[in-house]
Amino acid sequence: MKPIVLAANQPRGRFYAGGTAISTFRGDPPAPPNTPEDWVASVTTVRGERETGLTRLRDGSLLADRVREEPARWLGDEHVRAFGPDTNLLVKLLDAGQRLPVHAHPDDGFAAKHLGTAHGKAEAWYILAPGVIHLGLIEDVAEDELARLVREQEIEPLLHRMHSVPVAAGDTVFVPPGVLHAIGEGIFLVEVQQPEDLSILLEWNGFELNGARDGHLGLGFATALAAVERTARTPDDVEALVRREPGAGPALAERSRPFFRIDKIDVVGETGLPAGFGVVVVLAGALTLRGPAGDVRASAGATVLVPATSGRISLVGDASVLHCRPPAPEAWP
Repeated sequence: MKPIVLAANQPRGRFYAGGTAISTFRGDPPAPPNTPEDWVASVTTVRGERETGLTRLRDGSLLADRVREEPARWLGDEHVRAFGPDTNLLVKLLDAGQRLPVHAHPDDGFAAKHLGTAHGKAEAWYILAPGVIHLGLIEDVAEDELARLVREQEIEPLLHRMHSVPVAAGDTVFVPPGVLHAIGEGIFLVEVQQPEDLSILLEWNGFELNGARDGHLGLGFATALAAVERTARTPDDVEALVRREPGAGPALAERSRPFFRIDKIDVVGETGLPAGFGVVVVLAGALTLRGPAGDVRASAGATVLVPATSGRISLVGDASVLHCRPPAPEAWP
């Protein structure tokens, strides 16, 4: 198969503002309000929805159905032997039109036990527009104190107990499951994550949601908050999750390897793309993806799905891209 240039896939009516940076990046018409996420090569639905969030291909079929029907064709034999017919990846473009609420995501064990899902939700960000993130606790918070802060929506005291981390374009951040975090207003980023929509929301005032009802994944906060890390991280601990403008090559902190990969590739002339299922995000310039099935052109703002059976692809042109991939089988714990 040829690589596939994907159209934007921005679920409507999300609970926070944004979307303009995505349409500007892609060169699309202005986005509707509250469309701050573009779900790229998605086989994952918005939680509680049947199809919202899923990527639909140009022929009208759902990528999720195509992968389910022919997993080796899309994902490759080695991937299927290691992970089954599971992409093990969701890529997003995210435009924080306002600071996101303080939240965390469960790990695999908690998600399997309490939610019956195949994954928890680790995630990582490649920063495209700078700002400030909140990541991890400065001091330990007792279980009853955290529950009180959430119940009474005392968010400023909670934010003051979290690390504030300035991030610049080109930085990357790994967010392990359980770690409290909030993306600051104005940040635009490429996200890779485990393919689930699982958020434990500790904050909801000022957002278009009913957090008391929907913030705990249907488990009640007494159970859901058990998935949240309440122990402090030192500044060095937090900085170890951040890579400052890593340049070409692997872009994420080493601890992210069991979950996903991002490689930054600067294309000058011709460069090989590692074979296998993945997503190419074109940050700047223009290029041709040249492979056995034919050529595909892409320019800044494009997102390109590369099926495993695209084979060995050459990137030809003058461009800067991110190559987002699931974990290598040998990195899986």
